[in-house]
Order: sequence, then structure tokens, then C-alpha cells
Amino acid sequence: MFLSPTLNTLRQLHLEAMADALDEQTRLPQYQELSFEERLGLLLDRELCARDQRRLTRLLKLAHLKHDACAEDIDYRSSRGLDRSRIAALIQNTWIRQGQNLLLTGATGTGKTWLACAFGHQACRQGLSVRYLRLPRLLEDLRIRHGDGSFGRYLNTLAKVDLLLLDDWGLAPMSGEDARDLLEIIDDRVGQRATLITSQLPVSHWHEYLGEPTVADAVLDRLLQSAHRLELKGESLRRHRDRHENQPSESS
Repeated sequence: MFLSPTLNTLRQLHLEAMADALDEQTRLPQYQELSFEERLGLLLDRELCARDQRRLTRLLKLAHLKHDACAEDIDYRSSRGLDRSRIAALIQNTWIRQGQNLLLTGATGTGKTWLACAFGHQACRQGLSVRYLRLPRLLEDLRIRHGDGSFGRYLNTLAKVDLLLLDDWGLAPMSGEDARDLLEIIDDRVGQRATLITSQLPVSHWHEYLGEPTVADAVLDRLLQSAHRLELKGESLRRHRDRHENQPSESS
């Protein structure tokens, strides 16, 4: 007869998962054989799992990842140039916590964006904040924010993100103002927050892409120090998939 007030109290304390688990324990006979400590441990485990899931859902929603990718599904075919041990070290996310950078380069279709989203998803799993942005769209957005007065506030928002994913680096032309805006973003993150960049351009061409030599020197100095690099190789995964999907089956 004391169960209902207890359930109400748990819900008032926003311990919804714990309340549901307690209600379940009272209805299923197998729990009656457990000790008080064992049943309490199960209640706490249920609440902790529920909170972890809510946090992950919230972080993924804020991340705006382009692909629903996860580390367990990474394709390690030898032609891609991905080393399992190196990826295993990177998905521990020590580099993110230390404010280091990761540069993913390779030809179009080799899976750079997908892999970046897998790293982002793994970071969210570990409670880190992530934001995915396509660089061309980000630069366009910054131009608008210069006009409406929200530029500084937006930079402060980006500066607080644990892992910033900048996709399609080098895909669209960059003006001098764009390069200076990019420098502001990168400078706020040096040694404090991690940045992941995907690009079809080899890193050796980034200085030319950034244009103004002084700004380019400053951006690359901040990006390349303590940076991890992965170069994806092989043919386009999209072409590979399409070719195999169009092949006749053995029974045809």
C-alpha cells in the first residue's frame, strides 16, 4: 500500500526510469527473490541508463550530423588506407579532450564525411558536444551574421563546442573576409577545443586555397599543430556500391 506514494515521489524527483523499474519489480515474481541491495542496484542502473540515453539523444540532435554513422560500421578494406589500431586509438577521443585536430583528406566519394560523422557520433556517446557544419554554408551564414549583429554571439557558441566538424573544406572559393572569419573560429579553439576537417584538397594545397598569405599562415599554424591526419584512398564508395548493385545475380 506504500508503493503509490513512493512512485509519485520518484516521479516528482524526475526519476521516471527508476519509478518504472520499481513498478516492474512489484509485478514480476522473479524480483522477489532478490535482496534489497540487489533490487536497489537494478533501479539505479535503470535510471543511469535512461539518463545516458537522453543525453545521447540530446547531443546527437544538437550535432546535426549528416550521416547516421557509427564506429562499429567503419569499412577497413585495405584499399582505403585505414589502420584499425589507429582508428581504435582515435575513437577513444583523447585527442578531442586535449583540444587537438583531425584532418581527413581524400578524393570525392571515399567516405570522408561518413567517417567524420562516425567520429562525431562516438564523441556524443562519451558525452562530448559536437556540431557538424559544411564550410561553404558556414561562411555564407557568417556573412549574414556580420550584417545582423549576431556574429560575435555565434562565434562564442562555436567556441564552446567540444568537437567542431567542418566538412567540404576547399570545395568553394574563399574570399579574404571568409579567411579572416575562419581564423577567428580556429583561433578560439586552439588548445582548448577540437576541430575535424574533411577536404578533397591535400593539406599541401590549403595555403593557396586560403588566399591571403598572412591569414593562411595563421590559420594553418593553428590547425596543423598537434593535428592527426588520415588520408582516405581507393575508388569512390558510391561508384563501388552502384556497380555491385547493378551486377546480375548468380541465379540470373
